[in-house]
Amino acid sequence: MEVLAVTNVDYKSQKDWDYEPYPTSEEGDCEAAVSALSKRLETELRAAKRTHLSCGEVLLPCGLLQVIARDILAMADSEPCGLRGCTLYLNFAGEQDCRRLSTIKCDPYTASTFELYLTLKQTLSGWNSFLPQFLKKITRGGTVMISTEYDLSKKKLYRSYIE
Repeated sequence: MEVLAVTNVDYKSQKDWDYEPYPTSEEGDCEAAVSALSKRLETELRAAKRTHLSCGEVLLPCGLLQVIARDILAMADSEPCGLRGCTLYLNFAGEQDCRRLSTIKCDPYTASTFELYLTLKQTLSGWNSFLPQFLKKITRGGTVMISTEYDLSKKKLYRSYIE
């Protein structure tokens, strides 16, 4: 083995020599997870539009699904299996009732360690509230406008030793 002397003058301090041997891309991974989860939520809402909501359109505020996905990932971060142990119940609170739109098992091969209940709320202050009722019925089966407000609650399915 040969030991070489340090002759590079560009490195002036010890900090210049320190490096991260395995660079972490947590921000990139996080954004990929947010994107994938928001796409999954969008797919579930599209399916629910036809089956449970019986409407022509579902209008969402810009970026709402990404915000929800970040909140879901933040809640899953402290769990033993992370997002893989999550069962997500997607609910919709309309004018008169609250109904379940979908159930998402994030990883079907992992036992659920916690449940998240996401309740999207219908906004009543949209532009279509000014239309007469008979016009709402004939225009594309109605339009459902989702509010920026939502409820996200968590239920653990286990007890830790500390509790």
